[in-house]
Amino acid sequence: MLYKKTILWVITALISTGLLSGCYKDKTLVSDTGEEITRTVSFVNDIIPIFNKSCNNSGCHSAGAKAPDLTVANAFTSLNAGNYINLTNPQSSELYLWMTGKKGTPMPLSGPDKDYNALVLAWIKQGALNN
Repeated sequence: MLYKKTILWVITALISTGLLSGCYKDKTLVSDTGEEITRTVSFVNDIIPIFNKSCNNSGCHSAGAKAPDLTVANAFTSLNAGNYINLTNPQSSELYLWMTGKKGTPMPLSGPDKDYNALVLAWIKQGALNN
């Protein structure tokens, strides 16, 4: 009797494992951007406020936390030194891929924002200047 219960338990465990391993969340793909931005995007006036609201004040990307450091004093240098910006192919910039969920969980963790994504993409397309 114990042998049959053990076999039944093993079979149930294997089936459960097989079913659960088939259901996992690999990536979240979201709409890349909102409206295309044609005006000049300022790093200080447009991008830093995004980082302040969603990235560094939460403690995730502040000084000494998870890279890149997106604090006001360090964001520009951190993004460039860490190769988070790709000027030749802005849509493949690591910053943009993270924000849209194509690199993993969309950033910020509160949920992606298509308008933020549009601003960041426009800023990169315009040369990712420290303006």
